[in-house]
Amino acid sequence: MQLKRMQTKRPLLNILMLGLLLAAVPWIGLSAFWLSFFYLILYWSVLTLSWNVFSGYSGYFSFGHGAFFGIGIYTVAYMCGQLELAFLPMVLLAGALAGSAGVLLGALVFRVKRVRGELFALLTLAVTFIIATVVLNTPIDGGPGVYLNSVQVPKLGPSTPATFYLLILILFVIALLTSKHISSSKLGLALFAIHDDEDAAEVMGVPTFKTKLIALFISSALAGIAGGIHAVFVSYVTANEVFSINVPLFVVLMSILGGARHWAGPALGAVVITSLQYVFTIGDNALVGKMALGLILILVILFKPEGFLGRLAKANNKRSARLIADSYGVSSSSVTHDTPTHFQVDHHHTHASDHPSKRLHPKAVLLKAEDLCMSFSGLKVLQNLNLEIYQGEILGLLGPNGSGKSTFINVVSGHYRSTSGKLSFAGMELSGLNAHTIAQQGIARTYQIPRPFANLTVFENTRLVASYARGITLSQATPFAIQALEMVGLASKIDVLPQDLNLHQRKFLEFARALAAKPKLLMLDEVLSGLTPSEIQSAIDLILNIKAQGTTILFVEHVMSAVMALADRIAVINYGQLLAQGDPQEVMRNPEVITAYLGKKLDHA
Repeated sequence: MQLKRMQTKRPLLNILMLGLLLAAVPWIGLSAFWLSFFYLILYWSVLTLSWNVFSGYSGYFSFGHGAFFGIGIYTVAYMCGQLELAFLPMVLLAGALAGSAGVLLGALVFRVKRVRGELFALLTLAVTFIIATVVLNTPIDGGPGVYLNSVQVPKLGPSTPATFYLLILILFVIALLTSKHISSSKLGLALFAIHDDEDAAEVMGVPTFKTKLIALFISSALAGIAGGIHAVFVSYVTANEVFSINVPLFVVLMSILGGARHWAGPALGAVVITSLQYVFTIGDNALVGKMALGLILILVILFKPEGFLGRLAKANNKRSARLIADSYGVSSSSVTHDTPTHFQVDHHHTHASDHPSKRLHPKAVLLKAEDLCMSFSGLKVLQNLNLEIYQGEILGLLGPNGSGKSTFINVVSGHYRSTSGKLSFAGMELSGLNAHTIAQQGIARTYQIPRPFANLTVFENTRLVASYARGITLSQATPFAIQALEMVGLASKIDVLPQDLNLHQRKFLEFARALAAKPKLLMLDEVLSGLTPSEIQSAIDLILNIKAQGTTILFVEHVMSAVMALADRIAVINYGQLLAQGDPQEVMRNPEVITAYLGKKLDHA
């Protein structure tokens, strides 16, 4: 806990010290030109930092940042320029209106899962043009633009340029503090997870819709405030200039150049690009400057896609994970590097043949599916499926490929919403609940093909799930994450990215994330596929250990030896319907089950 505070406080103090040093600039005798130049650097830094809080962190690239910036400009232009209201309150109003516009847009767009990537970028660009059209055809602008020469601005410095410089400096410090705080917070970790795999993040407990709305509000509000200040700085605004494509393009270029994954990367990009523009402008080579900026963007995308500070961001995350591990006494020598820990479990007391489901809790139903149906464009994958999972058991869910096993897991976890039927868990109706709400009730899953968050360390992958699934802070989730990683034998890989793990280790990272959530029901979707015999035995030992701790397990698998060794009961589904269920030995001798797998009836002759 103390280490976490030190890691957080040091950068924040550095930002405040930087702000104090920059605040002294107006009193060192610089001309109005240089104060205006430094103003522009800070102004673009604020715009890039604000854009990055949402788009850079979450991966939702927005070309509509100019819309929120424009809302801020025209709020101050109309309220101060035409209604002659006080400047500072209207700047705050500009931020509130821009933030509200962002939330309204997000509330509409984020509900449509298909609107991601380039579709989201184009949609936000369209919103910019819509707002520009409204402004042009209403008294807000009306066409000729708005003059703001007469707006009274509180004097903060020795001159008017100094006052604007100090205003934007204050906002820059706020934006930088906000960017840093979010990047190391629970909200920021969720945004990074959304960036890497939004669907998996939702299933693991992250309220993705709410998270995106919060980030978009902060992003839009900061842009709106910057726009409000800039309106009076330029003293004359026109819709064509304010809502031009140049603003979002420069913001994106600066953020990518500096490194969108680092909290200070966009500001660095703003400094570089603004300075280059100045150099080419004073040399009367504006056209060459634009060509140079285009070339820079191409080179960055091709040779340095992570930006100037991208690698530093990853290095910082790895170092942070290692420091936390060291503070908890976890070192590379505490566990093996290549194989998970083998747990000494008494198989006599856990094998299915010695503990049939009747002895477990035959009446304690944990999960119940009644007439459950799931269709995709008319294709019925689950058809009136009726299935019960008892508390404390391992239920093996079998069936031929395409029978609906993984679809059932997807429906239970909330990845898909059932077409009809009823699904209840511990007496609670699950149908209609969001995936993150289902996860928070105590349902966890693994994926057939591991889906770790690629740009988060093994530790961050696990701590994120522990924090959101349990509803606790990141600091509170830390020991649970470390415990889960130690349990699966990945504690020595705590500061490693998933791309540096082999398949075996990525499978066990899936286990660790699920265990960190402390689930009541753990659903395993073909976790043994692709593993060697020794690795399969390690997984079997781990699963038995999990069961011994009281966790109910739903086990989808094609490795029959493992199924027979683990399952208390077996349920077989075919064409989305329950075909047979009961004792593993009896079910596997069922003629209908053999027919489903082999495609022919049992010959009794």
